[in-house]
Amino acid sequence: MEVAALETRCDMIDSSLMSHRRKFLQSLAAPAAAAAFPTIVKASALGLEGAVPPSDRITLATVGVGWMGGGHVDEFLKLPAAQYIAVCDFDETHLTQAKSKIDLKYGNQSCAAYHAFEELFSRRDLDAVSIAVPDHWHGMVATAAARAGKDIYCEKPLAHNFAEGQAMVMEAHRHNRIWQTGSWQRSVENFRRGCELVRNGVAGRIHTVEVGLPAGHTDFAKTALQTEVTAPPPTLLYDRWLGPAPEAPYCPARVHKNWRWNYWYGGGQLMDWVGHHVDIAHWGLDFDNSGPSEVEGSGDFPPRDALWNTATRYKITCKYPRDITMIIAGGYPEIRSGTKWIGSNGWIWVDRGKFETSNPEWLKPEFDAGPVHLPKSPGHYAQFLECVKSRQKTLTPSEVALHSATPGWLGNIAMFVGRKIRWDAGAMHILDDAEASKLLRRDMRAPYQLG
Repeated sequence: MEVAALETRCDMIDSSLMSHRRKFLQSLAAPAAAAAFPTIVKASALGLEGAVPPSDRITLATVGVGWMGGGHVDEFLKLPAAQYIAVCDFDETHLTQAKSKIDLKYGNQSCAAYHAFEELFSRRDLDAVSIAVPDHWHGMVATAAARAGKDIYCEKPLAHNFAEGQAMVMEAHRHNRIWQTGSWQRSVENFRRGCELVRNGVAGRIHTVEVGLPAGHTDFAKTALQTEVTAPPPTLLYDRWLGPAPEAPYCPARVHKNWRWNYWYGGGQLMDWVGHHVDIAHWGLDFDNSGPSEVEGSGDFPPRDALWNTATRYKITCKYPRDITMIIAGGYPEIRSGTKWIGSNGWIWVDRGKFETSNPEWLKPEFDAGPVHLPKSPGHYAQFLECVKSRQKTLTPSEVALHSATPGWLGNIAMFVGRKIRWDAGAMHILDDAEASKLLRRDMRAPYQLG
């Protein structure tokens, strides 16, 4: 059987099994079923008394339930349309805490706990997965989820590097998966409104965009001084945590939360935030499917062999279509945190909890910006669940996340090689620079591969 025909057949089988599962759950929600088990089944579990019936809920699991993943669990538990059935993590402590939280919410012990996401994804009763693992694991987990037929909510930035991000997009499209990236600022009103003003030409012709990001290394896990090599704690599957990254000795400052300050696992403050404020810059410019033509940058770096070796101060300059220059900076006070579009009629600036314009009239609710109306979100997690049901695109599908992260990847590469990078945004490759092009991907430690 040809591959395409086999995939179609598998999709039909999956759909049939899912249909049978939903019909079975619907039968449990029937009044007769409620009468048969009056002392066992809660009305809310049956979809009675205004609750969402099981047949209409999205069965969900989260892979990586530490810091960000714990936030995923908190947010999805608030939504009646979600039904957690499992969690997965390489750290037993994270796993136990997440399972306990979910079981407490549902009043049972039904949430399953996994160390292996491959085993989790084999479950036929799992509709969707949220992914909050370190960046160096995004590609492995997300492509496996797509191939297993799961819809995906994945943290930003999309991937550890451009090549893996491309593979994630291809797999999501190939398997017709709904994808939401954790660039949640698109679901917040001041960001949406700011982008809408820009799209409608209120600030005139935009010529410059300033994107202010954090600088330095923030000791999120309070482990900055814990760099001595020790045995990993028995609760952590450390070699599995390293995964496709090179073998390296364990120390607390290498792993949870602070992994983002080492280039093997993350991309520093630049990549940690590119999926937020650069993503908003692109949304306002209508560049979700575009990119820069030239990128150059400079930065301050610790020694290359330092455990935390990502740039502590940086400035990236990107040339875009329509003669627009974007400056992405961390550690430069003249570049305000957030996104600022500067045009021939004035400027518009947004940040978390902040919204300013050169003309105060533009901020008035009754101000008519023009014909472009960007979608209003019910909330980033809620919108994902709505799209899982409707099969419509989310605010931040995988291909949008790829374009949002690209200026960051190219900015790091430009700093590494010390020269301007020329980028073909259509073909999505670096022009005439073999050394820089190699940095769009990485070698994975055996036996790990995207497949």
